[in-house]
Amino acid sequence: MPHDRLARVTRRKMVQGMALGLGAGALTEAGTVAAASESKIDALIARPPASFTPLTIPGKVTKVSAKGDVSAFMQKNQLWPLPDVARRLLEKAMMDFTGAPNLKEAMARFIHPEDVVAIKVNGIAGQSGHTMAVNFELILPVVEAVLAVGVPPERITVYEQFPSFLAGTRVNVRNWKLPEGVKTGTHNNNNHPMPDVRVYQGIKTRYCRFFTEATAVIDMTQIKDHSICGYTGTLKNITHGNINNPHEHHANQASPQIAMLYNHPIVTSRVRLHITDAFKITYDQGPLDKNPRTRIPYGAVYVATDPVAMDTIGWKLIDEVRRERGLKSLKDVGREPRYIRTAADLGLGIHDLNAIRLTTAEV
Repeated sequence: MPHDRLARVTRRKMVQGMALGLGAGALTEAGTVAAASESKIDALIARPPASFTPLTIPGKVTKVSAKGDVSAFMQKNQLWPLPDVARRLLEKAMMDFTGAPNLKEAMARFIHPEDVVAIKVNGIAGQSGHTMAVNFELILPVVEAVLAVGVPPERITVYEQFPSFLAGTRVNVRNWKLPEGVKTGTHNNNNHPMPDVRVYQGIKTRYCRFFTEATAVIDMTQIKDHSICGYTGTLKNITHGNINNPHEHHANQASPQIAMLYNHPIVTSRVRLHITDAFKITYDQGPLDKNPRTRIPYGAVYVATDPVAMDTIGWKLIDEVRRERGLKSLKDVGREPRYIRTAADLGLGIHDLNAIRLTTAEV
């Protein structure tokens, strides 16, 4: 085996050992696995319904953009997409990614009627009057597609970390209502009844109840610059958006913490689909929406099952926009999102741009 390939394999095994060896069960102070806790953790690993295999396509990312000027497909001072446009982009992206003839059949490639479905949205930058949040106009057709597959409404939960974050997405705010019976929730960093796991440097952590009680998770996120880790997208929405102590996993620009937290089998066994709302992107001073000059309309929806490939594409886009506006790259300003490369080393997806298949379309 060539030396460089051997080095990559060795590093991958080493990091996997760190993530899985420390994450698969709670450790005693002596460093031995506590059998009872290990059994409880194993019970939290999700299994698809019998005879159902969710679709997964490593390295594939589908992007569908809205045709025309931004004013043609946005509403309320160009802050939110028109509902019919958001639905069309989602359906086209899901159909192109799966090869299915419609949105219902496309969703059925990921979700089974017997699943318990959690939809993790992102609204941290939509609170307090700001607008960089996953749009309700995209969340609603995702929920409706899951219902169309045959999942009862009481087995679907749309959730976020804090109430203000969920409100940022406009879910069940004023006239933006989800279908009757669909549940919503926020975990507030204290609704994590599972045993502790130690994923990184012995730090105890837990994943939230909405996440661990689901058999299938749909990740709905955005493309944003991040002041700490450089880029925030699919991986970080699942890790720091679900654990009870995200503040303890930000050191060293959250690298490799994001990759290692995602690599836990509690996560990898249940996250089925990533849908990225790119009607707007933030290319600097993120992840909050404090400076509207760093937020631009983009008018696109992405679909993937590979979080590494999706975040690699998002990172590339942020750097392209920064370059167009005379800013240095994330790497050159000291915020390279190294965790994305680490996630690839762990086998979580494809990071090599030459190996990623990005399909694009306009509607």
